[in-house]
Amino acid sequence: MGLRTFFRRIAQSRTAGAGASFFIGLYIRIVFATSRWDFIEREHADRLVESGEGFIAAFWHQRLLMGAVIRRKTERRVFMLISNHRDGEIIADAVRPFGIEFIRGSAANPKKTHKDKGGAPALAQMIAALEEGAIVGMTPDGPRGPSRRAQAGVIRLAQLSGAPILPGAYSSSGGWRLRTWDRFLLAAPFSRGAFVGEAPIRVPSDAGPGDIEAARIALERALNSASDRADRAVGRSPDDAAIG
Repeated sequence: MGLRTFFRRIAQSRTAGAGASFFIGLYIRIVFATSRWDFIEREHADRLVESGEGFIAAFWHQRLLMGAVIRRKTERRVFMLISNHRDGEIIADAVRPFGIEFIRGSAANPKKTHKDKGGAPALAQMIAALEEGAIVGMTPDGPRGPSRRAQAGVIRLAQLSGAPILPGAYSSSGGWRLRTWDRFLLAAPFSRGAFVGEAPIRVPSDAGPGDIEAARIALERALNSASDRADRAVGRSPDDAAIG
């Protein structure tokens, strides 16, 4: 039975889902508490936090696991965009105790309203949160990929809100690449970990289609750079299936 099938079966049971959420949250705490972490180029995040300006924290779906612990580094409200599916609710319940709030929906393209899956309400909520100085976390390739390919939704949000995008990634010396669509990185306890930040990306309000595509490509490159740099900082090859 594949991991996705197993996860879906858990999701169908509320009791099993609650148990999964508890253990996911506990696992994140254990990994963070037992590992040694470096924060590389943290000044990018620090400057945005100190400015009081709302910003978008972007990271690849495969680097989702340890993002919740960053909540402890700021007094700002932190929101995360999650899907309306039950598996999204399991993740939300797992990291909610860290102080993260949630916006449900998708980063849909405003021009494709016929395919909207809660995208318009979610977009409005994210813009409102950013205008109030909050941090909004997004996975530009989630929830279904292609892996490490940025979609335009996060760029549209930056354009409409005026908020900068902060690309970042984490890695861990010990852990495994799961057999999921994104080769999800499951960090191991008692490892050496690293968080890497890249320079913020801003999208002008009057950006045209060419500018939007250029920003999308810039974000994709920044996220890939952050991921690869984090891997190398802990001694992990970006192409390794498992270390530890």
